[in-house]
Parts: sequence; C-alpha cells; structure tokens
Amino acid sequence: MSRSDPFSHICVHASVSNRFDRRIDAEAAIGNTRRETRAAAPRNRGTMGRMANSSRMTSFQRREQLIAVGRALFASKGFEAASVEEIAANAKVSKPIVYEHFGGKEGLYAVIVDREMRALTDTLAAALSDQDAHPRRIVERAALALLTYIEEHTEGFQVLVRDSPSTDPAGSFSSLLGDVSIRVEDLLTAAFKRQKLPVRGVPYYAQMLVGMTVFTGQYWADRRKVSKEQLAAYIVDLAWHGLSRLSPKPELRFESEKARREEAKRAAREEREAAKAGVDTDSDDVDVDAGSDARRDEARVPEETDEGRGEAEPDGEASHDDTAGDD
Repeated sequence: MSRSDPFSHICVHASVSNRFDRRIDAEAAIGNTRRETRAAAPRNRGTMGRMANSSRMTSFQRREQLIAVGRALFASKGFEAASVEEIAANAKVSKPIVYEHFGGKEGLYAVIVDREMRALTDTLAAALSDQDAHPRRIVERAALALLTYIEEHTEGFQVLVRDSPSTDPAGSFSSLLGDVSIRVEDLLTAAFKRQKLPVRGVPYYAQMLVGMTVFTGQYWADRRKVSKEQLAAYIVDLAWHGLSRLSPKPELRFESEKARREEAKRAAREEREAAKAGVDTDSDDVDVDAGSDARRDEARVPEETDEGRGEAEPDGEASHDDTAGDD
C-alpha cells in the first residue's frame, strides 16, 4: 500500500477508530459488571455499612435522628455518662458524623436543652397568658401545663432535671424555673393587690408553687399511679387552700424567737405561781399538824376519879374491855 494512496489513509483511520470503539465498549461492560456485582453483594455491617446507611438520609433527617438518640441517652444516663461513641453507635453512624453536625457532645446537648426549654416555655406561657382569669384557674392551668409537658416530653424533662455541663449555667433548668417563677410572681402580685394583701412575700410564694409542681411532677414521671388530672387536683388543693387563707402577717406559732420568748415568760410565771402556792400550803400544813398534836396530848391526860387520879388505859386495853363487855 502506497503512502500516497488516499484510500490507504482512510482504511488506517477506520481501523484505529474501530479498535478505540471496541475498547470503550469493553470498559463500559466491565463497569456495568462491577455495578451489578456491588448491587448483588450483601452490604458490610461495619463502618462502610454505616456510611452507606447514612447516605440514604438527608442532612436534616440525620440531624433529627442524632437529636432523638442523644435525648434518649442523656435522659437515661445523664450528660457526663453519655459519650460520643455511644451516640454514634446507637445512631449507626461513625463519630465524625456527630462532630460534623454538632461539633461534639456538648453541642448536641445544647441543642436538645434549647429545644426542650422552648417547648416548656411555650406551654407555660400559653397557660399563664390570661391575667384576668380567676386565681384558682391560673393555678390549675399552670399545674396541668407542666404535667402535660412531662407526659408528652418525658425524655426531654428528664434531660432538663438531670446533671448538666457546668460551663453553661445560664441555660440550666433552674434558670428556666426562675423565669417561670417571675411570670407566676407577676400574676400573684395582681391577685394579692385585688385581695388587699401585702405583696412582700409574693416572690417566695411564686417559688413555692413552681418548685412544688416541678418536683411533684418529677416524682410522678417515675411513678404514674394516678392520672395527670388527679395529680393536678392534689397540687391545686394544697396550693389553693394555702393561698386562700393567707395571713396578712404570717408568723411561726411555736419555733420563732418571739414564740420562744413568750414560752419562757409563761414558764417563769407558772414557776412563780407554783412557788407561791407551795408556801401557802406549807403554812396550812403546820397549823393542821399542831392541832392534831394537841388533840393527841389531851387524849393521853389522866382522868380524875373518886379515888383520885388514875391513868388512862391504853387504847388497846380499852378496846379489849369493851369487846369483852359486849360478849
């Protein structure tokens, strides 16, 4: 074949093109075979399997899953005892996934606490929104609102009342209760003014009501032997009968300093009265004893007879003669 033959160039080019096309077809066939093999093979249950599983969730879905897993672990074990390894294992992901979404255990915990606190705050705010409602209705609504949150967010409530990182005291459950107490304080202040009661003790009454409800609810969360409504009735009964019978100037009846001073004065007065009564009794006893001795002496004086003085017979002998005479 001559180099100058144009037909030869066409044949060579066609031959090269055919070989290139066959190579592409072969590589495509190999790729299809590999994909079919991977699809037919069982998935690895180790780290690669978890990564394959994680790829099926969107970022939002994965985040929500980690929040649910973390909430359950923090509720059952507390913040300190739970670990990133355990969170990842329960979510069936690798540790880097947890760090990618939250930066670590602290970040996940902060998100959970923030979410639960907002849920509780919204629930209580709705219950305490009507300042013109009857005070008892306000107390009932507040108790039911908190118990409803505990019933519907049991794990979240356990997270709030369990141990928390000491690095974030502002986000603690106690700070939330402080905010709730301030809200209750505002409502009680208005009610006290309507009843013409002094408002000096209102902040403490608010803390009492919130604390009583919270810790009773915590006890009920672990021992639900009564219904939510029944427990709310118990709380309201104790709180309301106390609030409806408040003294304008409450004081301790037995254990205050004033009560102890009054008790000391009363004891001293009784002691003086007893001492005075004892002196009078001793004087009367002396007079009575003297009269008795005089009578006994008179009984022993010899009686005068016609024959002169004689001695009185002993009582025993006289009794004997009298008895004999009777016989």
